[in-house]
Amino acid sequence: MEIKILGPGCPKCRTLEKVTYLALNELGVEARVEKVEDIVKIMSYNIFYIPALVINEKVVVSGQVPSVNKIKEIISNHL
Repeated sequence: MEIKILGPGCPKCRTLEKVTYLALNELGVEARVEKVEDIVKIMSYNIFYIPALVINEKVVVSGQVPSVNKIKEIISNHL
């Protein structure tokens, strides 16, 4: 599983990264997590709001920081 966190490093972006790692740990799922801060790369995903969470090249969250449980649910649906 490949996960990308899109955002320039704002507080919400850092929170999304932290919550994503917590969800992965609680699920016991291994994934390659990449933080994407380059605005050109972020724009290539056609999102309007940051932060965004991308799983296997599909944008699954944009403009919000879901709870750990919600991210666990999203990750489980993409296994």
